[in-house]
Amino acid sequence: MKKLALLFGMVLMAAPAHADLITKHSSSVQLTVDAAASQATRLGSTYSVSGSNVSATLGGLTAPASATDAATMNSGTYTQTTAGSAFSFTETFNGGDAIPTGTTVSSGVVGSLPAFGSVTTTSGGVAGSLGGTIDSAGTMSLTAGGAGTSATGQFVSEITIR
Repeated sequence: MKKLALLFGMVLMAAPAHADLITKHSSSVQLTVDAAASQATRLGSTYSVSGSNVSATLGGLTAPASATDAATMNSGTYTQTTAGSAFSFTETFNGGDAIPTGTTVSSGVVGSLPAFGSVTTTSGGVAGSLGGTIDSAGTMSLTAGGAGTSATGQFVSEITIR
């Protein structure tokens, strides 16, 4: 009986282990070409005046007739206070931006870019030979494009033992 129990125990120990082996593979390539863009900022009108030994009927800014117009300058009248004495006088006006007639916005897109006081424009990318591939072995091939492009490749291998 002892021999039979020993033999049975050895058979159980020699049995193969059982486990599930799960592998998952995923790959991706992202190719990007930058779009052209412009950012325009409408500048307002400004007016300032300063001086000494000068009396003034001050000028200033005249309110625009509509929201698309710019404010205009209203000149003042200035007189030297003490004739023959030294004086200083400075008057400055910067005309703001009016919205050009015919500027339309449709679906969030401006048909033509207004010529405002502050405009930043970036050119769009050039795809050129931009490309990318990943084969089933995970070998990646990314080809650079022109300016304003990027290529990103990723291969992920996951192994789970249960």
